[in-house]
Formats: sequence, structure tokens, C-alpha cells
Amino acid sequence: MAKAGQKKSEEPVKAGPGPELVTYYREMLLIRRFEEKAGQMYGMGLIGGFCHLYIGQEAVVVGMQAALKQGDAVITGYRDHGHMLAAGMDAKGVMAELTGRIGGYSKGKGGSMHMFSKEKQFYGGHGIVGAQVPLGTGVAFAMKYRKTDNVCLAYFGDGAANQGQVYESFNMAELWRLPVIYVVENNQYAMGTAVARASAQTKLHRRGDSFNIPGKEVDGMDVLAVREAGMEAVKWAREGNGPYLLEMKTYRYRGHSMSDPAKYRSKEEVQKMRTEHDPIDHARDLLLSSGLIDEAGLKAIDAEVKKIVAEAADFAQTSPEPDPSELMTDILL
Repeated sequence: MAKAGQKKSEEPVKAGPGPELVTYYREMLLIRRFEEKAGQMYGMGLIGGFCHLYIGQEAVVVGMQAALKQGDAVITGYRDHGHMLAAGMDAKGVMAELTGRIGGYSKGKGGSMHMFSKEKQFYGGHGIVGAQVPLGTGVAFAMKYRKTDNVCLAYFGDGAANQGQVYESFNMAELWRLPVIYVVENNQYAMGTAVARASAQTKLHRRGDSFNIPGKEVDGMDVLAVREAGMEAVKWAREGNGPYLLEMKTYRYRGHSMSDPAKYRSKEEVQKMRTEHDPIDHARDLLLSSGLIDEAGLKAIDAEVKKIVAEAADFAQTSPEPDPSELMTDILL
């Protein structure tokens, strides 16, 4: 208790939602609607091969992207459509790649798991589990070598967290103080096995302890919490302190891929997450309660997003298939 005449110390007040939350809400909703349409098109046979949907995890990429600046890079695994859209890649190009059309980001030859954008500094989704982590570490090495102040986000899932190449990358990144933020998207089930059954250390943000890499656990269903943690990690790396590890506690509503019936968890568990922890509903409630937007504004955003997705789906079906002459192009021998 403060003595008479003394000023009572004030605890810092956490900032409430600002107008930027409207933008985050729109971006998360775009990812959700895009993925729902992709799932529908897969069911219709318009998308072949693998297709891993990001529904439920939207707050992670949108919050982290908000912490970046021009020239910063992103690399991820095969659950990558949301990362592309958050990075500003065109929904038409992403959807056309899913349907294997020439208008796709990899000319229809990469499919769901392999898209890139030099313009947006998006270094791809990668199909080999954990392979993007050393690649992202290499991107960060190039940034430091060129004396830029940019950083690289290297995303991977809880299933990839046990890969040996991840720890080799951690060691190298800390040894050379590389500007890389490792983002573990812990959606709790990897390919179908709960974290507790596959990992002796389930607090994945502590996986960097033996390499002296700071780590933090984050509510990955809260876009503002993600942005706050992202800004802290990016600042650390941008100032030359080396890597940072963020564990995003999130949840995917669909199976590991479209072919996964997800029988390893109950429908009640999924419904409880959807009802009580949905990232888009949470942002929507914050927007309404803070007076930043009204129901009419939300409906306008939804209509805009649905139009973008509908146009992307149309483009993905009308863009021509790659010419046979493209078969042997873009190959590094």
C-alpha cells in the first residue's frame, strides 16, 4: 500500500483492439472462406493430389504477418494456403494452382503444397516434413550476409518438431545469430497422433532451451495475442539477437488432409473448440463490443470476401491447363 503523499504505482494497461483489427478480421475470413471453397472443390474432383486445409488456424498467420515489414520473408510446410493469402498473394493464383492450371503460382505444376512468390518474399510450401526449417534458416543467413535488417519466419507443425534437421537448424541459427523466427503451429494432433503421445517434452516453446534460444507460448486462436508475440520476436531478431521460437497453441477443425477422417478425436472436442475458441468469432466479438464496426459492416466484409473467393474459383476452372511444353521447364538439373 502506498504511504500518504506517495504516488501509487500504476500497472501498465494493455491496449485494446484498434481499427487494424478490422483488417485482421477480413484477412482471417478470406482464408476461412477460401479454404471452405477449396474443400468443396476437392470433393467435386476439381482438385487432385493432397490438400491440407488451414481452417481454425487463421489467427496465426494473420497475426504474424502484421509484425513484418517489406523485405521480410516467409517459408512454411504443406498446410500453406493461408500463409500465401496472408502474405498478400492473389487468391486467383493460389486457387488456380490447386486445380493445376497455368494461371497458378507454379504454372499448375506444383499443386497445393508447392507455391512460391518472389514478389511477396514467400519461399514456398514444402511437402517434406520439416524441410522448410533449414531452408528458412538459410534465407535468414542470406539476409545477415547481405547486411539487411530483414527477418525470416519459418513455420512448422508440432509433428515436425521432432525432426533432427530442426535442431541442427536451431544450433546453427543461434551460433551465427541469424534473424529467423521459428513458429511452431501446434494444432495438437500432427498427422493424427496427439502431442503427448509423440513428444516427451510437450511444451514446444522450450525446445530451443538447450541452444539458448528464447521461446514463448502464445494463444494461437487470438490474433491480437499472436501479433503482440510476433512483434516481440521480430524485434529481437531484427536487432541482431539471433533466433526466437514461438509456439502457437492452435487447432485445426478438419483432418490432417482432405483424406483424413480424423477419428483420433471426438466430434464433441472439435465442436467445443469451434464454439468457444474460434479465432474469427473472437475477433468479431471484439469488433462489435468495442464499437469498431457494426453488423452491417461485418456483412459487407463477408460479401466482399465471398466475391473474391467466387472469382478465384471461376478463374481456377477456366484458366487453361499447362501446355505439354511446360513439362520440362523450371527444373534444376
